[in-house]
Amino acid sequence: MISLWIRCLRWLGRTGLVLAALAVVYVPQQSAAQSAGKSGIPRTTSGHPSLQGHWTNTTVVPVQRPEELGEQRFLSAEEAEARLQRSLQITETTPGTAADVHYQLDDFGLDRSQNEVVTDRATSIIIDPPNGRLPAATPEAVAKLDASREYRRVHGFDSAKHRPLAERCIVWANAPMLPIGYNSNFQIMQTDDHVVIVMEMIHDARIIPLDGAKHLPPHIGQWLGDAVGRWEGDTLVVETTNFTGEVGVRAAGGYAISPEGRLTERFTRTDENTIRYEFTVDDPNTWTQPWSGDLPMTKIDGPMFEYACHEGNYGLANNLSGARADERKAATQAN
Repeated sequence: MISLWIRCLRWLGRTGLVLAALAVVYVPQQSAAQSAGKSGIPRTTSGHPSLQGHWTNTTVVPVQRPEELGEQRFLSAEEAEARLQRSLQITETTPGTAADVHYQLDDFGLDRSQNEVVTDRATSIIIDPPNGRLPAATPEAVAKLDASREYRRVHGFDSAKHRPLAERCIVWANAPMLPIGYNSNFQIMQTDDHVVIVMEMIHDARIIPLDGAKHLPPHIGQWLGDAVGRWEGDTLVVETTNFTGEVGVRAAGGYAISPEGRLTERFTRTDENTIRYEFTVDDPNTWTQPWSGDLPMTKIDGPMFEYACHEGNYGLANNLSGARADERKAATQAN
């Protein structure tokens, strides 16, 4: 019965988050109780590695490798430590600037220096192409993105529906699961036939069936795609299709995975405190070749705090009221 509820909620998307979370939390004593295997990795009663818990992928490793490093995959221990210290320094904002009237992340416990930071000597999250950088976008993708940016430049403040999806608290572009500026935390819940990944940022939930379910029909798109999972040994492999093509990934240059694209992710628990996350994006409509990356996810204490996006979304109202004030000022000057 629980599995049937979750399968139905998969069709409902975000609206099913609360019930899905309650359903999965209800059954761990039956099917996801943890026990340590010979490797020391916690396992479920069915023998699969347990991915349950709270995790972060907060890191100082850039998505793309600095060009001057070429195909150098790793830093020395000393270089990695120096990069960490540089990245965690808090910079005070300049009075009177836009940044100053927004907020400082350290004031709210969101600065990276105040959180668990994934340690890694990698020079970039992207590992393929070998230069650690995004492949070139296709001419069609470039034209689409340019047209979208021009439209937003002209009409971006016309109404709330013209504002970006994240600003409207609808969805945060997080496919693949790349680190973001703050709130880069996840909760994973697991049963024998489902895994649910709850993202702290705008509290999206990815409901992933493991019971051989087929992908949704091609005409049904979802913001973060339609995910189907399976176990390959001790690795959870997740294939995601059915993207809408409208959720651009900031770390990927703002380009979005198209409806024909495919995201393949691999989650491997390597020890008590680490999940190795690997991914490949294959979308010939958007990029001239597939691209892949990997990074560790580190276990953290829970629970995650509520991401009250709508309740604290003063930016949306302020942006629109500011635009209306500019229009009134321009009208007055014209007269």
